Amino acid sequence: MSPISELPRHLLENLTTAVLLLEQNLNLTYMNPAAEMLLAASLTRFRHQPLPALFQEPEDGLSTLREAALTGHPFTKREACLQLHHGETLTVDYTVSPIAELAHQAQLIVEIFPRDRQLRISREEDLVNKQETVRALVRGMAHEIKNPLGGIRGAAQLLERALPDDQLKDYTQVIIEEADRLRNLVDRMLGPNQLPAMRLLNIHEVLERVYTLAQAEFGDHIRLIRDYDPSLPEFYGDPEQLIQAVLNIVRNAMQALIESGHTQGRIILQSRAKRQFTLGAERHRLVCQVKIIDNGPGIPEGMQENIFYPMVSGRAQGTGLGLTIAQAALQKHQGLIECTSQPGHTEFRLLIPFDASEAEQKQGVTL
Repeated sequence: MSPISELPRHLLENLTTAVLLLEQNLNLTYMNPAAEMLLAASLTRFRHQPLPALFQEPEDGLSTLREAALTGHPFTKREACLQLHHGETLTVDYTVSPIAELAHQAQLIVEIFPRDRQLRISREEDLVNKQETVRALVRGMAHEIKNPLGGIRGAAQLLERALPDDQLKDYTQVIIEEADRLRNLVDRMLGPNQLPAMRLLNIHEVLERVYTLAQAEFGDHIRLIRDYDPSLPEFYGDPEQLIQAVLNIVRNAMQALIESGHTQGRIILQSRAKRQFTLGAERHRLVCQVKIIDNGPGIPEGMQENIFYPMVSGRAQGTGLGLTIAQAALQKHQGLIECTSQPGHTEFRLLIPFDASEAEQKQGVTL
């Protein structure tokens, strides 16, 4: 007898909700196409396999599912973290409902509702909103700072012309040079203000340029590893801005490794494609993911939420502008940068949609 002969199979197969049917021992007997897509697994491969072969729940080891099978009581679990068979993790809500009328077969229906997209949308909207607030604040400060700087510089130039002793001009030169330095610092806080010069490019063009520059600058101290997916398609982007964004992150990682005295420093440049991926509130068919991974000391936990803000730096000599500029560059490509860090493993993820038509429309690119 088919495990779902008493259920309307055609309805299950047309649902957008992921549905699994389990035996009492948690062996899988059926999952609909929505579940196959969500869990990146086929029914043919996992039918009659124990559920832990498909996914596991590290927190409680699926004990709540086993309890439902034994007691016959339904339950719902919110924001459960599932570790899938291929190693990725998925945050979901799921509902387990025993089927009483099939008591002779003691089956469970499991409905799974992905939460990653909603959580990502919320997190990324918060990040973008904070970035916009900071940029508005910085622009206001820049206006207030640059005006008096211009007056100070002009007055120093006039004073320099009126001084009778050339030796005193050294002091006016200090004023002029420091005023210029502060103006340049403010300009860097604002990030690149020119429109992206979009053209068709491959992300490996960007990564190879960064690799060459990093090798020339730090090659004797740090081991650089390239891990590319050569099948990635081209997309429209500004190579100069993307090179600067990636280079800023790589340089930060290298400096952290050197300053920590790490004797086996390693940085990995990795490229991959992510399918059906959400950036902000928009779902993209294909997204380019660049990971920059280092085995350095990590970013202090209290600083991780603020590292993309101007003037936030864990280094004594740092200005805290590199990551701000990198994030601004990615946002001009409808992408963003994420970061996770712990001692021994810091990972920056640069995400850029491959949707060329969207980039052309938003940036005014003409083919």
